[in-house]
Amino acid sequence: MNGGYSRRPGDHWYDDEAGPMVRPYALTGGRTRPGTAGAGLDLIAQVIAEPGAADDPSLTPEHTAMLALCRRTAQSVAELAAESDLPVGVVRVLLGDLLALGCVRIRGPVPPAQLPDVSILREVINGLRAL
Repeated sequence: MNGGYSRRPGDHWYDDEAGPMVRPYALTGGRTRPGTAGAGLDLIAQVIAEPGAADDPSLTPEHTAMLALCRRTAQSVAELAAESDLPVGVVRVLLGDLLALGCVRIRGPVPPAQLPDVSILREVINGLRAL
């Protein structure tokens, strides 16, 4: 044993307390930022898998797992990171790859300029209360 790490023949690196460990950069091929397709992925952006996307033979197991998480219903980038137990940066890189391949659709959050004015919402609430 060396500093809490041990090497078992034929196995991955292990931490005695945490179990098998794979560094995040190994999952993304050393990339720390998504490509241009995935640049600026917001944490609350909604991701949904395209039908048949998991059939692409060029996908890694991590890409396939990400697709499985957002196959049935749209998931936010933050939800995907939590469900996959991966750092948000890694999830953004993987989603950028999937977006570039056309395997997912991403709906960004509504820009504040397109949201209804607060005064209109107050009038609607007051109108509902008056009923």
